Amino acid sequence: MTSPDNDAAAGFGAIPATAVNAAAAHLGAILTVAMEHGPAHAALVVYDARTDLARALTEGYRRNLPGAEFIDFDTVAAEEVLSAFRRMQPSDLVVLVQSTNFRLEAFRIRVELFKLGLKVIEHVHLSRMPGLQGEHYIESLAYDTAYYRGTGRALKAKIDTASSGAVYSGAAKPLLFASPFEPAKLNIGDYSEMNNVGGQFPIGEVFTEAQDLEAVSGEVRVHVFGDTAYMVNRPEVPMTLIIEAGRVVGTRDATPEFEQVLAMIRAEEGEVWVRELGFGMNRAFTIDRRVDDIGTYERMCGIHLSLGAKHGVYPKPGFKRKDARFHIDIFAVTEAVYLGDELVYKDGAWIA
Repeated sequence: MTSPDNDAAAGFGAIPATAVNAAAAHLGAILTVAMEHGPAHAALVVYDARTDLARALTEGYRRNLPGAEFIDFDTVAAEEVLSAFRRMQPSDLVVLVQSTNFRLEAFRIRVELFKLGLKVIEHVHLSRMPGLQGEHYIESLAYDTAYYRGTGRALKAKIDTASSGAVYSGAAKPLLFASPFEPAKLNIGDYSEMNNVGGQFPIGEVFTEAQDLEAVSGEVRVHVFGDTAYMVNRPEVPMTLIIEAGRVVGTRDATPEFEQVLAMIRAEEGEVWVRELGFGMNRAFTIDRRVDDIGTYERMCGIHLSLGAKHGVYPKPGFKRKDARFHIDIFAVTEAVYLGDELVYKDGAWIA
């Protein structure tokens, strides 16, 4: 086995050889099972080498895609990257390994690649997850087909037919959803019924929202929220949100930073709506095992909600896209979740 010193010399820094090996195994499953990529199609990996995690993931792809073209984003002109994209054929694969988020002027990379009929795997903001967090990120890439596709689809079926729901988080009152839900969307690595193949990894989420947003009321304890820099902010003590008619009307134990977020939303939107109800499925992330990037931690196994009027997936009367500015993720202390009268989450796991 390679020693830690040799790992550093090989360019993976804080990422040990065992984690690099795990990354290669997990990415292999993603490529073959989730993306259904095979030798009949070309692959292009655009990467940077700015962080240990980016280098470890790139090595994982090198082991799985020996015939792929690899381009170091920081060593070429933007036109060379664009030309490589244009050489790809429909159903070919593009992988983006980004310590931050690649910018190509007005070119919205993933959207434009999908327009070309390409499969896309995107890893973003890796620089926000240094040290041990990189190992958590690698663990989150494990693709358990039976769990994601079995439990994920079972959750969707229950959400789509439930007349109500409830989240118990140890607050004085549960958070009640006295309304049916919007048709749930799946992020489970199964693209067989979707127009586009791929997206941002890691995966593991089923999400919806109440058909009647004003039918959401009660209390929810929050252990993490996304701050204005899209980073995880964890108060020392979970905060309690008081929700009436779908809006946050009060708090207990809120930190100044969180009150600032609420004030920012109210200043732009007038009130703080509760919209998305997310069923996170990724078991690599828990209330205690976190990463700093909020977009990655959003897959955490448990419930997350969004604050603010912005949610482009579910248009609602009275919500104009141009006026909806905020979608701030908050993470509930999740003790139990009910859909109708059926218990679907307990003891840190989905039982759907």
